[in-house]
Amino acid sequence: MNFTLHKKLNSRYGHVISGVMKIAETVTFGGSGLNRAAEWRGRADELRLHPAARTILLWRGKPMLRGDTLVRVPLGHPVMADAGADLILLGIDDAGPVFAADLSGWTPPDLDTTHLDTFLDPSEQRHPAMPAGTVFAELRAIMTRLSPRDAELAVTAKAIMGWHLSHRFCARCGTESTLAMAGWQRNCAACGGHHFPRTDPVVIMLITHGNAVLLGRSPGWPDGMYSLLAGFVEPGETIEAAVRREVFEETGVRVGAVSYLASQPWPFPSSLMMGCAGLALSTDITIDPVEIEDALWLTREDLALAFTGAHPRILPARKGAIAHFLLRQWLADQLD
Repeated sequence: MNFTLHKKLNSRYGHVISGVMKIAETVTFGGSGLNRAAEWRGRADELRLHPAARTILLWRGKPMLRGDTLVRVPLGHPVMADAGADLILLGIDDAGPVFAADLSGWTPPDLDTTHLDTFLDPSEQRHPAMPAGTVFAELRAIMTRLSPRDAELAVTAKAIMGWHLSHRFCARCGTESTLAMAGWQRNCAACGGHHFPRTDPVVIMLITHGNAVLLGRSPGWPDGMYSLLAGFVEPGETIEAAVRREVFEETGVRVGAVSYLASQPWPFPSSLMMGCAGLALSTDITIDPVEIEDALWLTREDLALAFTGAHPRILPARKGAIAHFLLRQWLADQLD
């Protein structure tokens, strides 16, 4: 196996990426130029034998961290005794092959289930085979602390593991399928079906009218928090049409010109957020209470106050989310 060649390819690819990267690509989970090594997925067992092969670890979708760094362990590490049999090949970086392992079958002896599976789970779990300070943590809570490479590895692993969890059975015949292609496919032995990881396209819209931006909030959000409107793209629909439809359905605002801004993988559970700019043709708001709780126009000046925490009643979108990123770039007039 010519891993020297792979290192050269990775280095060259990373250089090209850094040379063309736009501000839009600096969004959280925006990517790091990881060589995903698709050509190795059919023979990933060979990569497992490489002495530099490492795996990141997830428990119920929570990556293992030490400080602000994603933990990578050798495939023979004692913690792997509690890992599932299947490893997912994430790619090859400058250090060698990188896999992902799922430890969800392990139960911490002191597990507190109070906050598990909540929107922003604050609890952390520590495996006894790992040193102090090494914990599983909710990805939403730590995503802005990760390096671009660690963020890309974590978001990929969480998304693909979530897909396997929710797609165990063949959609054609209902028989339980099996993992294949190093985690990037599921095969059904009963009907011969092949199934591939799912990503749901979502539009998220920076809708402006002059000096104001359109914001909305959903029930259950923290008091005062507003964000950009968003919605799923429907079958047979373009991105532009989805922007106009979603905005009108939720607020009654008509949108004219639409343009693409940036995208963000969002593994909660399996979306690709496609950020768009739209120019409003009207400003009257009539909300659909089934879709959202409230909507309003906020001036650039008021949004700036919200970002500093000085606005008396408005909180901005969560840091790390593409909505926060787009609003911040709009404030700085740096949308590209």
